[in-house]
Amino acid sequence: MDQIKLVIENAWENKISNNAELKAAIRETLSLLDVGKIRVAEKDVSGLWKVNDWTKKAILLHFRTVDSSLINFGNSAAKNEKTWWFDKVSGKFDNWDQEKFLKSKIRSVPNSFVRYSAYVGENVVLMPSFVNVGAYIDFGTMVDSGATIGSCAQIGKNCHISSNVVIGGVLEPLQATPVIIEDNCFIGAMSGVTEGVIVKEGSVLAMGVCIGASTKIIDRKTGKIHYGEIPPYSVVVPGSISSENNVSLYCAVIVKKVDEKTRAKTSINELLRE
Repeated sequence: MDQIKLVIENAWENKISNNAELKAAIRETLSLLDVGKIRVAEKDVSGLWKVNDWTKKAILLHFRTVDSSLINFGNSAAKNEKTWWFDKVSGKFDNWDQEKFLKSKIRSVPNSFVRYSAYVGENVVLMPSFVNVGAYIDFGTMVDSGATIGSCAQIGKNCHISSNVVIGGVLEPLQATPVIIEDNCFIGAMSGVTEGVIVKEGSVLAMGVCIGASTKIIDRKTGKIHYGEIPPYSVVVPGSISSENNVSLYCAVIVKKVDEKTRAKTSINELLRE
């Protein structure tokens, strides 16, 4: 791993793109991302998220070193069917057979698409949705219809990413943290989480909550304002806050906090009901 990282870092710093050793290192990096043996971001021993920026460099170098080509979806070329895409990254499930799906315990319904290098854990259900390069989706998560999981986004265990949700992606700047949804979170329909926001464990976002790095996240009980991170076990709804000249600006409001025990026993609808 250290050798692969060294090759990637050297190529990035010296703008190397046509090198057999580099291409082998890129392939190995994407392969390790694809099976979840490495991640773009992970928690350190103190519980803080850190970015493995060399993995993002490998993805970007892949686009620099590989030409676009016809992509055969589901081995369609072997079936004399039309090839659908022209790209530099193939589909994760290209050439998978029933045995491999059974072993992986993934359920992927028609019109769900995952690009190679994104990890999908056991018991994940993919409704018609899109998962981009370098993303990580952990055990037991549901990605519902129309959802988009952006490049390098990190989704935890047993989450529900509802219909038409946008989880933003990030490849550049390299040091930027991707969007992170920690374990046991619910992201309501038509919500958006972008710009490296971290949604901490057990949180619930109501329908239509949109949060970026500059969005004010206001705790209704304490008045405290958060930016870029939703505290654990928060229940969040869309809101507004007064500004100058009697203009109301959008914000997100933490209407309550629940402990793990309450979150486990209470339905999402009950948590959102006031």
